[in-house]
Amino acid sequence: MQNYQIAHRAQIGVIIPSTNTGVEYDLQKFALDGVSWHPSRFWIELRNWADEVQQTGDNENVVFERFLDMIRDEIPLSIRNVLSAKVNHIMLGMSAETFWGGLEGNIRFEQQIRDQIGDMGLTTGATATRMALEKFKARKISVITPYPPVGDDNVFRFFSDIGFEVHKVKGLNRPSATAIAETPIQQVIDAIYEVDGDQVDAIVQCGTNLSTVDLFPTFEHILGKPLLPINVATVWHALRSCGIEDRLTGKGRLLEEF
Repeated sequence: MQNYQIAHRAQIGVIIPSTNTGVEYDLQKFALDGVSWHPSRFWIELRNWADEVQQTGDNENVVFERFLDMIRDEIPLSIRNVLSAKVNHIMLGMSAETFWGGLEGNIRFEQQIRDQIGDMGLTTGATATRMALEKFKARKISVITPYPPVGDDNVFRFFSDIGFEVHKVKGLNRPSATAIAETPIQQVIDAIYEVDGDQVDAIVQCGTNLSTVDLFPTFEHILGKPLLPINVATVWHALRSCGIEDRLTGKGRLLEEF
C-alpha cells in the first residue's frame, strides 16, 4: 500500500482570472474524496470596465473586447504554472473566451490550449454546457450572462452554431470584473423569470464569477426544468472526463442524474 493520500483519483488544474472569486467559492462545495482542485490565476489588467468607458469614451462593447485581448497573452502563463504541479486535467474557470467567435472561435481557442497541454484532458465552459444540454436533450434554451451586449452576441452565436434555438440571452452588463461576483441575488432571480418560458427546455448561466450554485438547484424545482450554472457544468465535465462517476445531491440535476 502506497503512503499517498492526496488526490489519488484526480488532480485538476483550474485556470481562473486574477479577479475571480466565484469559481473557488463553488469548488469548495465539491469536496470529493481523492479529488483536488488547483487554481492558477492569470493577471487581469483591465478590471473596471465602467471606468475605462468613462476615461476613453469607448463604449462598453469595445472595452470588453479590449479586456479579452489583454488576457490572451496571460492565459498560457497560468496554464504553464499549474502544469508544473503534475495535474492530470485542465479545467477553464473562465468562460467568455470559450464562446467568442461562435463554434469556429471555440474550436480555435481550444486547439491553442491543447497545443500547450498535449494529450491531457481539457474542460471548457462552452463544451461542458453543450454536453450537459445534450444529456437533457434540450433544444430551446435561454442564457443569463454578466456580460455587455457583445458578450451576449457571442454566446448567442455559439449556441446557435451548435444547433440550439436560443429563446433569450439576458446580459446583466456588470461594471467590472469583480462586480460580477457581487451581483445581487434578486437581480439573478429577476433574470431567471425574464428568460424563462413554457417553450424553454433549459436555462444556462455563463460567466464563472457569477456563482449560482446556491440558487439554480432550487429553481429547477420551481420551474420544473434544468438550470445549468457554468461552474457546475465544468465540474461535472471535468469529473466525468477523469472517470469519476460520483452522483452528488443538492447541486442540481446534472450531477444527480448524469
